Amino acid sequence: MFKHIKEDISCVLDRDPAARNTFEIITTYPGVHAIIMHRFSHALWNQGFKWLARVLSNVARLFTGIEIHPGAVIGRRFFIDHGMGVVIGETAEIGDDCSLYHGVTLGGTSWKPGKRHPTLKNNVVIGAGAKILGPITLHEGVRVGSNAVVVKEVPANATVIGVPGREVVRRDDIQDKREKIANKMGFDAYGATEDMPDPVANTINRMLDHIHKMDERMERMCAQLKRMGGEFDIEPLPELKDAELDECSADSSEQGSEQGYGKKSESVNKQQEK
Repeated sequence: MFKHIKEDISCVLDRDPAARNTFEIITTYPGVHAIIMHRFSHALWNQGFKWLARVLSNVARLFTGIEIHPGAVIGRRFFIDHGMGVVIGETAEIGDDCSLYHGVTLGGTSWKPGKRHPTLKNNVVIGAGAKILGPITLHEGVRVGSNAVVVKEVPANATVIGVPGREVVRRDDIQDKREKIANKMGFDAYGATEDMPDPVANTINRMLDHIHKMDERMERMCAQLKRMGGEFDIEPLPELKDAELDECSADSSEQGSEQGYGKKSESVNKQQEK
């Protein structure tokens, strides 16, 4: 349990840019406080001390504004950002590396005993104010937009928005290839997809597609030449690092400024000669 609590604290540094150090997280993050209290109350619940577990969860709710039933099963590296108004029901199940924002409800739609609350697989992100209702499953990698109401099962790597929730984006092989190339180049598209109305993201996506196609063609050409008897060494492409890209961009900007200054000086000299 203490290992899980340590992971819950450390994952905040990865997901919240405002987090500066561990001490600040432990002392000022209500989401972390609620998760730590839940770890203890859930252990009491499993040991049969259900009343004591409910009391402890109510104390956590009083101080954090986050209500987590001690019977809920929560995986590793769980993060609640801001947290006020979050409600997680008794039979909810949450996988590893999931994130919830304020106002999220993992609720039930029935008074019948048994499984009544949602199941979240790994790497699920729920936006602020979203409601996930009923014994449904949000599969791995799902993203739920703010204030969406989801009442049906959501397939893996899908993005859901609206009331009722509808699927708008599903990650495919093309998007995965783009991310691999972008990570190699040191570029983070922040989950932008080709159908989002962002001209910059669209342009970069097209560039990544073009680079991928050129790599494929070059590999096929080299393989064909080798089959025809061509003798040459095929060395792997060097990896692109952020530092190298920064140096290249700095060099190109300096060259551009020098070239621009030279052109400007030439035009001034010509005008003076005239």
